[in-house]
Amino acid sequence: MRISHPRTAAALVTPLLALLVSCSAADPSGPRATPTPDGHAAPSQAGPATDAASSAPGPAASPEPAASPAPEKVRDAFAGLQATLNDTCTPGAGDCAYFLGRVHDELDGLDRAMHADPKGPGHFPEPIKWIADLRTELGGDTSTANLEKHKGDLTGTRDRINTWMQDHPDDYR
Repeated sequence: MRISHPRTAAALVTPLLALLVSCSAADPSGPRATPTPDGHAAPSQAGPATDAASSAPGPAASPEPAASPAPEKVRDAFAGLQATLNDTCTPGAGDCAYFLGRVHDELDGLDRAMHADPKGPGHFPEPIKWIADLRTELGGDTSTANLEKHKGDLTGTRDRINTWMQDHPDDYR
């Protein structure tokens, strides 16, 4: 493309230069996305100091504890668990660590959601008990070897909860 008129060239270049200057002037230590325990990105709440007064030494402010993300709704947590229903693995195969870890994580998320639900944990007695029994069986060991050893317990708990939830459609719709 050949631009023969100086005003036309200036009209094209000026917005590009303004964009370039605004991008290069941005503070590289500005807000960033930080990973959450579930692997999603959460925006950082703290931004950079923008004036001398805010960066001047003074009494140290006590840092506020980072707010943990609210548990998912039961409906959303159950959907995550259901997404594992048609999956399986062969112990010792590379896909087993991911699959069993995911089932374990989905069960934990569903347990947290059931405990935080406005209906209260008493509304979900069987699933909460089954997940607690699974935790006892796992003994806190979520290594691939232990998850593979308890593959039947993991998938069995998932399947029992799926059946229970299918009988309680108001809890996940």
